[in-house]
This record gives sequence, C-alpha cells and structure tokens, in this order.
Amino acid sequence: MSVLFYILLFVFLFVCSLLCFVILIQESKSMGLGASFGGDPGESLFGTSTAQVLKKFTAYLAAFFMAGCIILSLWSSVIGKSETSHATFPTEQVE
Repeated sequence: MSVLFYILLFVFLFVCSLLCFVILIQESKSMGLGASFGGDPGESLFGTSTAQVLKKFTAYLAAFFMAGCIILSLWSSVIGKSETSHATFPTEQVE
C-alpha cells in the first residue's frame, strides 16, 4: 500500500513542476518569461492558438493538482492513524 502512495506522490510532484513550467511559459501582458522562448508576440512557439491551448492545459493540470492534494492529504492522515494504532505500548510489566 505504501508503494502505491509513493508512486502517486512522485506523479503529484511531477504534475506540480509541470504546472509551474506551463504557467511560466504563458504569454503575459508584459511579456514576462514567455518572451525568452519567442521574443516576438506575433510568433508562437506551438502554433497560432497557443494561448487557448495553454489555458485549457493549465486548467486541467490545476484541477488534477487540487484533486491530488486532497487525495494525498486524506491518504496520509489514514496512514498516520494506522501506524499509531498498530504501535503497542505495554501498560503493565510482566514478572
């Protein structure tokens, strides 16, 4: 069970870094980091309708990110509770 948790955590971290990258390459009003990939606002790195495609892709990644946050937080709390319930603490010493 914990192997699946760590695989999902790795996928979540990959989605997080991909989301950061997609947000940074989007063209802003002041041509922020997006200018480093193309330079000219008339040119597009991925085609003519890049803005719409990146907006949709960012929305899907953000939804997956939020769902992953909720799933991982609930799952980690369940794992934490199960680990503390399995721990046995002797209350009496056997002589």
